[in-house]
Amino acid sequence: VCFALPWQCFRALCCKGPPPPRPEYDLVCIGLSGSGKTTLLSQLCSESPENIVSTTGFSIKAVPFQNAILNVKELGGADNIRKYWSRYYQGSQGVIFVLDSASSEDDLETARNELHSALQHPQLCTLPFLILANHQDKPAARSVQEV
Repeated sequence: VCFALPWQCFRALCCKGPPPPRPEYDLVCIGLSGSGKTTLLSQLCSESPENIVSTTGFSIKAVPFQNAILNVKELGGADNIRKYWSRYYQGSQGVIFVLDSASSEDDLETARNELHSALQHPQLCTLPFLILANHQDKPAARSVQEV
């Protein structure tokens, strides 16, 4: 006995077509060079951690989850590239900000400034942000409270 809508019962019993598409969300991943953005995305995509090279411009990865697909634009974090980040914000539905929790005080201050700039940007200020304090396994890593 089927207690769903008639068309759902018909589809479940008779139509063995492809499953319905998973929703897709567009995210932007930013952070200073060496913070671990590329490694993070490679791990989420179950790719080998070997031979990872820092992103010099930008890259896009589709990160599959059971109920959704995240299309993540990873933007390089070098000094000469960060000034162009805002050109890639349009259409984003969320932000992943990765920082190296074991970085120098100067780099942490630069990361803080870049994060504040992103939080105030008109195309990002209303979006959900994930702030990832990476490299917690390093001896010099700061706690989440210190970051």
